Amino acid sequence: HVQLVEAGGGLVQVGGSLRLSCAASGRTFIRSAMGWFRQAPGKEREFVAVSSWTGISTNYADSVKGRFTISRDNLKNTVSLQMNSLKPEDTAVYYCAATGITPRAPNRVAEYDYWGQGTQVTVSS
Repeated sequence: HVQLVEAGGGLVQVGGSLRLSCAASGRTFIRSAMGWFRQAPGKEREFVAVSSWTGISTNYADSVKGRFTISRDNLKNTVSLQMNSLKPEDTAVYYCAATGITPRAPNRVAEYDYWGQGTQVTVSS
């Protein structure tokens, strides 16, 4: 069955960096968008970043632009999120997600069919 498994979360100080990774199995996502979302306690899940299936088209939430970078390796069926200059407001559970077949790079939760279990990122001040 299809699985997305995140890794790389943890505790980091303000201004620090973390790199999240997501490994997909059970099917290839070579023709799917892959993205990252996050959910803080008491808040709705929100879009963070997405890469189209080619990796050429990427999109970021305004709150992370210039600090986060998404990348993917279609041969390895993985997607990563490099997070720099972390802030306390970046604290959340981060989820990897993938769409069905599409050339687009959507930013809405409802457009994603596959989800990982999430990994906690905590930024301490």
